[in-house]
Amino acid sequence: MSKAVFKVRGVSESPTRISVSARQFKLIVDEPQNLGGEDRGATPVEYLLASLAGCLNVVGFLVAEEMGFGIRNLEIELGGSLDPSKFMGKSDEPRAGYDGIDVSMKLDTDADEDTIKKWLEIIEERCPVSDNLANTTPLSIRYEQL
Repeated sequence: MSKAVFKVRGVSESPTRISVSARQFKLIVDEPQNLGGEDRGATPVEYLLASLAGCLNVVGFLVAEEMGFGIRNLEIELGGSLDPSKFMGKSDEPRAGYDGIDVSMKLDTDADEDTIKKWLEIIEERCPVSDNLANTTPLSIRYEQL
């Protein structure tokens, strides 16, 4: 199977806001007013959580089907805390990102507890977003003049 390639393109609209195109979709990424933004969109770290929720949803339904059980309803709540002082240039803390991310999945299904535990293990193993968060992913940032 060939690799799937995904791309997005962002155009800055202000020091805190960027409009991102992903295929035919537009996403507005902004900061809340208390961080200097206009609160016109979710923050980058909120989109990170949303991305994980979306991936867990897709993989969750896919794996349930493969395992032969149905899901009537699935709710996913995610959260994490981070210290903004490094991002704001006010600290040399070890990291700018989340200290950890907690995921709570509420599931309406007839599957038994052992099946659900196996389902969760497989989801965590196969979700591309959780893989990128849990493992080091090479990142290359470069620039060119406009």
